[in-house]
Amino acid sequence: MAPSETDRGPLSRGGQAAHPLFAVGAVLLGSFLANFDSRLTSVGLPDLRGAFSLGFDEGAWLSTAAIGSQILIAPAVAWLATVFGLRRVLGIPSLVYAVLSLIIPFVRDYPTLIALAIIHGMLLGTFVPATLMIIFRNLPIRWWLPAISIYAIRVGFALDTSTSLVGFYVEHLGWQWLYWQGVVLAPLMALMVYLGTPAEPVNRTLLENADWGGMLLLGSAVAMIYAGLDQGNRLDWLQSGTVMALLSGGAVLFVLFLVNEALAPQPWAHFNVLFSRNIGLSLVVILLYTLTSLSNASLVPNFLATITQLRPEQSGSLLLFYGALPMIVLVPLSIVLLRHLDPRIVVVLGLSAFAAANLLGTQITHAWAREDFIVIVVLQSIGQALTLLSIIILALSNSDPARATSFAAYIQVMRLGGAEIGVALMGTWLRVREQVHSAYLGLNIQSGDLDVARALQRLTGYFAAHGGGQAKARAVGTLAAQVQREANVLAYLDAFWLCFWLAIAALLLVALITRAPPGPFSPTPINLRAAWMRRFGSSTT
Repeated sequence: MAPSETDRGPLSRGGQAAHPLFAVGAVLLGSFLANFDSRLTSVGLPDLRGAFSLGFDEGAWLSTAAIGSQILIAPAVAWLATVFGLRRVLGIPSLVYAVLSLIIPFVRDYPTLIALAIIHGMLLGTFVPATLMIIFRNLPIRWWLPAISIYAIRVGFALDTSTSLVGFYVEHLGWQWLYWQGVVLAPLMALMVYLGTPAEPVNRTLLENADWGGMLLLGSAVAMIYAGLDQGNRLDWLQSGTVMALLSGGAVLFVLFLVNEALAPQPWAHFNVLFSRNIGLSLVVILLYTLTSLSNASLVPNFLATITQLRPEQSGSLLLFYGALPMIVLVPLSIVLLRHLDPRIVVVLGLSAFAAANLLGTQITHAWAREDFIVIVVLQSIGQALTLLSIIILALSNSDPARATSFAAYIQVMRLGGAEIGVALMGTWLRVREQVHSAYLGLNIQSGDLDVARALQRLTGYFAAHGGGQAKARAVGTLAAQVQREANVLAYLDAFWLCFWLAIAALLLVALITRAPPGPFSPTPINLRAAWMRRFGSSTT
């Protein structure tokens, strides 16, 4: 992989960084902080509800506001960075973000808390897209692949370590550190942005022809659709006027966005960028990857919390030691593979690891303990390390540099929208499947099945022998709890099957992607015979 600097294209007009290590540090901190903050908010939501004295509904809207506002701003960040420069778009917001992170734990007025959560989320939403822009605009090409690997690994690493981190904060430092970690890290990121990126003038030509309507319409549409899906599971979907208003309003705004992009003289993110076969398929594969990786993001820790009653700090050690730490070795391996293999091959390896992990997950029972998930989590770690980086390289290899900001907008929609929408839909899937299995299992109880009668008799005898005054009632309650437990296990089993088939669908789509044209990410094939002759031929002479 040895392209010339002229291959960089319009996306990289910012000029090389004088201190690339600081730029890489900004990428590292920005991408990790964004994902950690989002995960800490969702995993630590029960603790936040207690700390802020919020009801269940109020807590749910706090989470929706914090994440939905990220989706609102993220698609436009690449364009904003091109026009205003990375120092203004990433440096200044990170400092404001640090101030808000310090203030929020002291707020007790709910409307004020929601308003600050929205602003906090919008600032956070600039971090990941802006750090990706640092890679292409300010780093030499030889740094691109390692820097993008940092961007890619942040997802799996945050998923696997956030559960442990939430437990550590809550148990040892205090719940406030769910926010206060940003007070420490965000200013450090701002400093690295200042040292690692050049000062850039405002691009007034692009600013004068800004498609503000298109940016506002797309961000608002995706944010409203996310809010409707996130609240749908709680408010019973079509039975809720709020959910219907959010979903239908988001759909209308998205249609208006498409009309705007078709009519605007200089559209910001024209949808014809999606008409390229490889680009369209790559974006769909990113979406399917996001959905199939939910087995890592939610199924394993949620199963351990729901079925085995483990606290986050107890289940988090599994994800930390067998999910996050292996990535330290696996990511350099994925970089080596991408330097010498077609990225489609590496994507197939990663998706196959996800498929194998999910297939193992279909064997779960209520007797599974934390250690039984080790192989699944290791396979998911392999999938996280190999898949996302390869898909990003595959998509970038097929993208047109002249349409870089359009492509960046859609990839951010898939990145944020796909992940959060997937979590919302997975929650609904688990709830509905649990209800279905509860109904089927309950039919045997209602019909007086012989096995059920024996189980009740055995439980009644047990409670009666231990001095239970309400032996029969306690036996019925215990049996009902066992039925609910088994219904939950079957629901998680169905969820693993769903993620398995999503991985298979992604593999089929990868098979349809054609070879990318030559460019900065073109692999350098390994000539094993020549390497062998160079090594051993010289020794014989």
